[in-house]
Amino acid sequence: MEYIALLLFVCVCGVLLLGYPVALSLAGTSLVFAGIGILAGSFDASYLSAMPSRMYGILTNTTLIAVPLFVFMGVLLEKSKIAEQLLLSMAHLLSGRIPAGMAVSVVLVGMLLAASTGIVGATVVTMGLLSLPSMMKKGYSPELSSGLICATGTLGQIIPPSIALVLLGDVLSNAYQQAQLDMGIFSPESVSVGDLFVGALIPGVLLVAMYLIYVVANAVFTQQGEQRVEEQKQQVAIGTVLSALIPPLLLIVIVLGAIISGSATPTEASGVGAFGALMLAIVKRTLTWAQFKLVLAETTKITSMVFLILIGASIFSLVFRGFGGEELIHSFFESLPGGAVGAMLIVMLVVFLLGFILDFIEITFVVVPIVAPVLLMMGLDPIWLGIMLAVNLQTSFLTPPFGFALFYLRGVAAKTIQTAQIYRGVVPFIIIQLILLVILFVWPELATYLPDKIY
Repeated sequence: MEYIALLLFVCVCGVLLLGYPVALSLAGTSLVFAGIGILAGSFDASYLSAMPSRMYGILTNTTLIAVPLFVFMGVLLEKSKIAEQLLLSMAHLLSGRIPAGMAVSVVLVGMLLAASTGIVGATVVTMGLLSLPSMMKKGYSPELSSGLICATGTLGQIIPPSIALVLLGDVLSNAYQQAQLDMGIFSPESVSVGDLFVGALIPGVLLVAMYLIYVVANAVFTQQGEQRVEEQKQQVAIGTVLSALIPPLLLIVIVLGAIISGSATPTEASGVGAFGALMLAIVKRTLTWAQFKLVLAETTKITSMVFLILIGASIFSLVFRGFGGEELIHSFFESLPGGAVGAMLIVMLVVFLLGFILDFIEITFVVVPIVAPVLLMMGLDPIWLGIMLAVNLQTSFLTPPFGFALFYLRGVAAKTIQTAQIYRGVVPFIIIQLILLVILFVWPELATYLPDKIY
């Protein structure tokens, strides 16, 4: 019967590849399998009786309230042109003054946008529209320009406050509690979204530093970028730069500071961030009523998608568990050579490959609940596991031929930039992210030191 669970997983992936809506594919395929299993006597119908309580738990989960609020904050900063002002001011300040000044400004602004929006698609599109033409004019190659924009656009996966970390934190918390129950341990301890936010700080900053080292070294050794183009340095008023830089930076510091200090939960901090972004847009007078309605519509659309997928994934996990899928995964992992290390390597490979065809939301809600309890029962640290998964998903966003960030940039890039150039451009950044994964694998303390120190 356990192999029916594996067949269920394969069928769900097949239905998704056919292009059907994710949430309906998860729920519909699972219910069809459950119905056939009940008729054949191979599925216990009592598992389905847990569905109402699962739905109620999702709808009343206070942690998930942070999702629409962070989405609102990010969409508002994008639509109100605050992100655009930030990029242009930073580019004017650095361009021509340091090696690869424009490229450095793209990385730094991408980091700030990641910390303020947390939405990969919005960041890649915004950076592609604003900085890609400018980088091309300043002499950067299409490969470096497109690769850098795709890579910095995906920083929203790992730099808090990240929607991906919010969702991962909620799923890992449930998995941690499930693993403890399976081991007969009854403890109130769990892993929180705040733990993942704090744990992601060092890896996120390290990744940004590796990007900066690469683009500066590339400019020095290849003489690419501003050094190849004779340009007049523009005099930019410091006040203009500060007015564009300080407000969003202050907003990020307030949101993250409240979470790290423990004075606010991620949900409460997301409310502060959403309100702060709204006040910022009003004070700067960059938000019209029409834009505000567009922000609300976009926030509702993204939030509805997330929660509908979460409901569908919850039904899938119930049916998968009812067919004995969890026992199958557990026995498979225990039979692998290398124990927990071997199991972790297999999971990371599977998540990386699934990232080609599935969004991080689907992987978080479908795959992580299946494998995380087993990995946690094998003694892995939940915070380290969450950060490794986040970096892995970020890497899959970049990897040709199905990386989502590549599709986002292709949609806004000029036709003169070939798809093959975009693919070649992301290769160095994929290597950098794989190096970061290896570093985290060898030194888990990079992800666990700050949570242990602060909490």
